[in-house]
Amino acid sequence: MLYGPPGLGKTTLAMIIANEMGVNIHTTTGPSIEKSGDLVAVLDELEPGDVLFIDEIHRMPRAVEEVLYSAMEDFYIDIIVGQGSESRSLHHQLVPYTLIGATTAAGKLSAPLRDRFGIVERMEYYTIDELSKIVFRSARVLNINVDEEGAHEIARRSRGTPRIANRLLKRVRDFAQVANQDTIDYKMAKSALNQLQVDDAGLDHLDRRILEMIIELYNGGPVGLKVIAANIGEDQETIEEVYEPYLMQMGFLKRTAKGRVVTRKGYEHMGIPYPEKNE
Repeated sequence: MLYGPPGLGKTTLAMIIANEMGVNIHTTTGPSIEKSGDLVAVLDELEPGDVLFIDEIHRMPRAVEEVLYSAMEDFYIDIIVGQGSESRSLHHQLVPYTLIGATTAAGKLSAPLRDRFGIVERMEYYTIDELSKIVFRSARVLNINVDEEGAHEIARRSRGTPRIANRLLKRVRDFAQVANQDTIDYKMAKSALNQLQVDDAGLDHLDRRILEMIIELYNGGPVGLKVIAANIGEDQETIEEVYEPYLMQMGFLKRTAKGRVVTRKGYEHMGIPYPEKNE
């Protein structure tokens, strides 16, 4: 089981595991497996030793999840065919295989399913140095020239996430091409990222909008997630799983029993005086 924020490479790591094992990988997603028959069809495609990768496994229906228990432990599934008095159970034997599940919300997994995974690993945010190496590699693949300072600036604003680093690299490349500049240096990267509204801490427009809204409309909080979502026009799940984790990791936002509160550090980053009443 691999879990953690989106964009950290859970799918890529699953592919690396399959490659190192010298077997094929079959990928699917939790929402696409709507009934037990769908799961049977997926499992039947596996050859001995293959890897089955299920992304967003926490969104798999509970009825399907229960069928998966025996498939994980003993490599068989029992399915019911027919209805009423004509229904009967079929015992279906499976080939040995490796299951890799990925999720951004490990807390939404049921305990029985989580406990059946022999290895559970959390994917952590990347360091700036690690992201710089990823930017350099991606630049080579995309045939982009980037110097050390340019790569470092892109990495610094990438929220610790390789997916974001690669996306920003492509966007900065666009600005460099328009400016007829062959190499992405620090000045080019900084200028492009500023125009993309990605600030020094990696916050984008919506991140700052969340902080501004809580500060200006609710005096820094506390304010509930539902209210935040209604004010900025974004769904609660996206805010909770995509934006909040990074704001909290940076120390700009904290959760309390009463709701979300902008910290002194958050006020300082937004350039707004911290009210002494919050001391």
